[in-house]
Amino acid sequence: MSRKTVSATALITAFARAYHSKHDTPVLFDDYLAEKFLTEDEIAFFGKNLADALPFFNPELAATGPDQETALDWVLKVQNAPITISRARYTEDCLKQAVDQGIEQYVILGAGMETFAFRETEMMKKLRVYEVDHPATQAFKQERLADLGWEIPDNLEFIPADFSKEKLSDVLKRSSCDPDKKTFFSWLGVAYYLSRDIVLETLFSICELASKGSIVVFDYIDSDGFDPAKAAKRMQLMQAIVQNVGEPMKSGFDPVEIGKELASLNLHMKENLDPSEIEDRYFKGRSDGYHAFEHVHFFRGSVEK
Repeated sequence: MSRKTVSATALITAFARAYHSKHDTPVLFDDYLAEKFLTEDEIAFFGKNLADALPFFNPELAATGPDQETALDWVLKVQNAPITISRARYTEDCLKQAVDQGIEQYVILGAGMETFAFRETEMMKKLRVYEVDHPATQAFKQERLADLGWEIPDNLEFIPADFSKEKLSDVLKRSSCDPDKKTFFSWLGVAYYLSRDIVLETLFSICELASKGSIVVFDYIDSDGFDPAKAAKRMQLMQAIVQNVGEPMKSGFDPVEIGKELASLNLHMKENLDPSEIEDRYFKGRSDGYHAFEHVHFFRGSVEK
């Protein structure tokens, strides 16, 4: 992906969230505003392209000649959307709990087409929200917001950032984010695509800046997911497809060691959900093809100094 253009991953994530909210029952995460960020042409484009990926993901089903709707439904429910919707639900479950415990600021790293500030009006009464993203993606989103005519809440601030050139702590220092207030940081679907050094540097930067008791939630792939001899088929296919579109996955963590490793940065583990726990919490009892994705974990930690 060219960094001069909006992230393809951000738009596909919006498409998946929108599709789930509109077509699936029960709805695990209701992002009823996500489709507003996509034009009819874009919805048609992503729908066709995802459906056309069925032969790559499931050649046996593709050989039966399913129509586009059936192909799209399978690709989203089995391969694309499970991570997207479960990590979003987990994050906002954690955020609601944190707000009840006095969190005052919400920093969304790699915000993409996030709709939280327009969707969760009650929580917005208690928070100041900061959306951090690459300038190109953020400019695209702001243009869409202008096209939609949505009023930007006074307590929502956009912060353009290129982490290949600057540290998160420096980025936040030029905003109104108050380091003395407890803050909730979400970092979803990003750490996979960065080098291990940059992931650790970003987490260190959060802990260096944030006040004690601040919360960090992010998702990561375990080390086995990068080992062809151990990685599940779905993970191998996902890595192949993002490699093909120019956004390769680069790093992960050992789930046994991550608590100790991040404690050295002053980020202390409070929860580290593995795929079986994610399955039990969010997908148990579903019969529509949704299941927790192998090798994907959800980490919640508290900044302690």
